[in-house]
Amino acid sequence: MSEMRSDGELLRAVTADGDRRAFEELYRRYAPWLTARMRTRCADAALVDDVVQETFLAVWRGTARWREDVAGADAAGWLWRIASRRLVDALRGAGARGRLRQALARLRHRDEVSAEERVLAGVEHGDLAGALVRLSPELRAVLQATVVDGLTTREAAVLLGIPPGTVKTRAMRARRQLREALA
Repeated sequence: MSEMRSDGELLRAVTADGDRRAFEELYRRYAPWLTARMRTRCADAALVDDVVQETFLAVWRGTARWREDVAGADAAGWLWRIASRRLVDALRGAGARGRLRQALARLRHRDEVSAEERVLAGVEHGDLAGALVRLSPELRAVLQATVVDGLTTREAAVLLGIPPGTVKTRAMRARRQLREALA
């Protein structure tokens, strides 16, 4: 039986030589761990599986470059960074597609809403819908990311391309404006 290779040896064999056995060993060693850790960040199991596969494909294809002098000997941390970036990219793409679908649905159904439906919606939802519409797009985007999509402040910051402190400030401002509008 051969001696178990270190993570650094495996990564050097994969990245420098395209060693398939080293890649398979690296995958067996880290894919279950990476999948479990990603699932704490995202409830969509299919998306997590795709992200893990994309992470290892990047390693195999060499698009993710292992540099031991930069990354140190921490293969797990290096794989985690690749996967977390890919997850954010996937969430951004899903968010953009979802917003596009919602916009198209609103356009498609714009002429179909009757006066009766509007009155019923106003009774059903009170002033909340109106208060939400009166929020600035920046504040609505923060509420969408943190409340509706359930992202953390840090994830919302990445998604929206703003600092985490700005996410917190905008969320606080949005809540205050909603309270005032509904009081």
